Amino acid sequence: MTRVSDTQGPTRDHVRDAMLGARGAMLSKEGLPGWLDPVARAAETVRPAQLSRFLPPADGAGRQSAVLILFGDGTPEGQDGEEAGRGPELLLMERAGSLRSHPGQPAFPGGALDPEDGDPRGDGPLRAALREAEEETGLDPAGVQLFGVLPKLYIPVSGFVVTPVLAWWREPSPVGVVDPAETARVFKVPVADLTDPANRVTTVHPSGHRGPAFLVESALVWGFTAGIIDRLLHFAGWERPWDREKQVPLDWRA
Repeated sequence: MTRVSDTQGPTRDHVRDAMLGARGAMLSKEGLPGWLDPVARAAETVRPAQLSRFLPPADGAGRQSAVLILFGDGTPEGQDGEEAGRGPELLLMERAGSLRSHPGQPAFPGGALDPEDGDPRGDGPLRAALREAEEETGLDPAGVQLFGVLPKLYIPVSGFVVTPVLAWWREPSPVGVVDPAETARVFKVPVADLTDPANRVTTVHPSGHRGPAFLVESALVWGFTAGIIDRLLHFAGWERPWDREKQVPLDWRA
């Protein structure tokens, strides 16, 4: 774990410009729905240390990876149907229990960069996020609009350096488990459920580590994924007061 300042390496603006100027995957806010404006603004101003205390090693160590944080408009309120009134939602998946890295955990779609994804300092993370999401959930990347990138973060337990890529599901497509060896299930969580104080808890690991978590869609969302969601809700101004003393214990296998 290394704490780095914003002045080390390429600046956020340089990285963003490289991504914007690259062929293929690009960032665009054109046509973005108004409810996502706070998230887009937060992505432009948030600093790495405001998201996590675990930052990429200064020596460049770590496996480059990316995750897709995909927001959808969901079912409009008042519309008839089983899921009427769910509103804006977030796409998540549950990792297969047989995986060596983070087995059984709810997570954003994503994974390590492949050589064909391109430059990790350019549009490589954008390509990787879309590719991994397609491989894991079956979504059609053509209907996904990337609109922002959060600072790279570090997951010490797996050694991944993760670029969170923000996206809007402009044209939703069917999703589901593509490979059961990698994914146990794919599900969507209403943003309203994530902001509901009744669904918020603090996980406590036997090591003493504590972190924000969410009890949604019959799942406990915790760890890296929950940490990112927690900070996005906060900096987007969507966070509601919740009881941080409401705890859920984890075991050593977590």
